[in-house]
Amino acid sequence: MTQTLENLTKALLDAAGKAGADVADAIAVSGDSQSIEVLGGKLEHAERSEGIDIGLRVLVGKRQASVSASDVRPETMREMAERAVAMAKEAPEDPYCGLAAPEQLAADRDAGPLELADPSGAPAAAELQADALAAEAAALAVEGVAQVQGAGAGYSHTKIWIAATNGFSGGYARTSRSTSCVAISGEGLEMERDYYGEGRVFGADLPDAGEIGRIAGERAVARAGAKKPPTGAYPVLFDERISSGLIGHLVAAINGSSIARGSSWLKDALGEQVLPEGLSLVEDPHRLRVSGSKPFDAEGLATARRAIVDNGVLTGWTLDLATARKLGLESTANAARGTSAPPSPSVGNLELTQGSESREDLIAQMGTGLIVTSLIGSSINQNTGDYSRGASGFWVENGEIVGPVNECTIAGNLRGMLGSIRPANDARTYLSRVVPSLLVEGLTIAGE
Repeated sequence: MTQTLENLTKALLDAAGKAGADVADAIAVSGDSQSIEVLGGKLEHAERSEGIDIGLRVLVGKRQASVSASDVRPETMREMAERAVAMAKEAPEDPYCGLAAPEQLAADRDAGPLELADPSGAPAAAELQADALAAEAAALAVEGVAQVQGAGAGYSHTKIWIAATNGFSGGYARTSRSTSCVAISGEGLEMERDYYGEGRVFGADLPDAGEIGRIAGERAVARAGAKKPPTGAYPVLFDERISSGLIGHLVAAINGSSIARGSSWLKDALGEQVLPEGLSLVEDPHRLRVSGSKPFDAEGLATARRAIVDNGVLTGWTLDLATARKLGLESTANAARGTSAPPSPSVGNLELTQGSESREDLIAQMGTGLIVTSLIGSSINQNTGDYSRGASGFWVENGEIVGPVNECTIAGNLRGMLGSIRPANDARTYLSRVVPSLLVEGLTIAGE
């Protein structure tokens, strides 16, 4: 039998049945990737990897267990199934676990129209090295750049197949091509660094490597001479490059696992205003050539566009089958999984309503405040939404940037922060998470 991913999942299900599983699902993932890093105009590191990983989940009554392996020999799959069934029999009962009913399964399983895989094939290592070298050279050409910490380029091609004893069987492929650069300005204790990187599904859509290096260099130079900002309550602009993280805290708080445990600062917010009126947060898993797109979820349910927040109002949770059953709701087809664990809820593509004003307009209206371009560390209370993070960026006075800042902390409460955001119109629409720069009023800044 040819070892296609489809055949591997079928073999795993057959082995599970013979081992005594009542029902089961299986996943097989194959991937090949290559990455190149350069330094000082020379090759610094080259890596290539390829392999297959398989995973099996079995259910015996209302008990389940998962096992995984990277060995696809028949005897290994047989041993996996036997071990999984033995584990399941000893596991505690979970009244909410189980496969989808056949009528819940996606009818259309063709990922082709989503254009998730570049048909042009893998680039040669020399091509990736040329991109990395071009990025490094462009960064070094920026006046004020002292050195480049590293520049790299990479490519990956991944295939996935999921099958279950309820009759589901489907899969798709993904590709990714990327270039990145990290530049440094200053010397000794005055060193400041910054970066820029881009990734695309199709290599032809990737920006010029020299442009990527130039932006990294300009960002590093702009950070020269950074100092601590004053302490106090000021407006904070989350730059577009990091603003999706702020929205990510909202997304984490409405994850079905957190809601089912009662450990979320939004657990009682369904139907309430969580964003300003006029703003919506939409998940669209069918966007073309975008890394977070997929035709079905990890439990075989058809994915669909949905407004997580509609006109500022929270409309629902992010659910897989188990969390939906626990909450007495229907799955939102957001199950995700790897090879070694059962499915769990997760979101993919997101898009926040963009504003009508530019980033520069919002800066001009800030008066005095902080533009955050980088965040480090994290102290987020999942129950209360209290927020505190280390930050760096640029200080604004009288609506104009006066210089770079670092070594400060910003703090607030996520419910209030998200409820008052003002979006710019600068989101990059080709990203999986399309979120513009966001202005938040009245955060506490701890600096000098």
